[in-house]
Amino acid sequence: MERSLAQPTRRKLLGLGTTAALGALAWRLIGADDAAAVATVPATFRLTDAEWRKRLSPQAYAVLRRASTEYPYTSPLDKEHRKGTFACAGCALPLYSSATKFDSGTGWPSFYDHLPHAIGEHRDNSLGVERTEVHCTRCAGHLGHVFNDGPRPTGLRYCMNGVAMTFKPA
Repeated sequence: MERSLAQPTRRKLLGLGTTAALGALAWRLIGADDAAAVATVPATFRLTDAEWRKRLSPQAYAVLRRASTEYPYTSPLDKEHRKGTFACAGCALPLYSSATKFDSGTGWPSFYDHLPHAIGEHRDNSLGVERTEVHCTRCAGHLGHVFNDGPRPTGLRYCMNGVAMTFKPA
């Protein structure tokens, strides 16, 4: 069932309530300690910081390389409903099938499952609350977070930054 933005849901209200807090943190550049933690993720696609800056838009760089967050409802991929594959904007690794995408009402592209061997996860306490960060296994780029409030069959919600991905129609 598709709901309009005018119909409040618990998830929307929670999402909008945290938008102000996330907005204050959005586009921040993380410190050297956090960058080092991302760098320790085994990755097969490595570039220098200068090469990443040249390859990515400023917004994609902030998200993928500095674990920033895009503003909700700003990504065209949130409204992408065609059949196809969502891939990492940093290295083009296929991450999610459109078959697992759903409208979470949060303003970010959401999926209930990922493609095999596409993502890695690690604990994130950057907001003072423990969350699980999701990153690309090939380039270690930050994609978003996974939560335990998704639909069946997994019950998971992979809440991804659209700027961290590209879409290839089937």
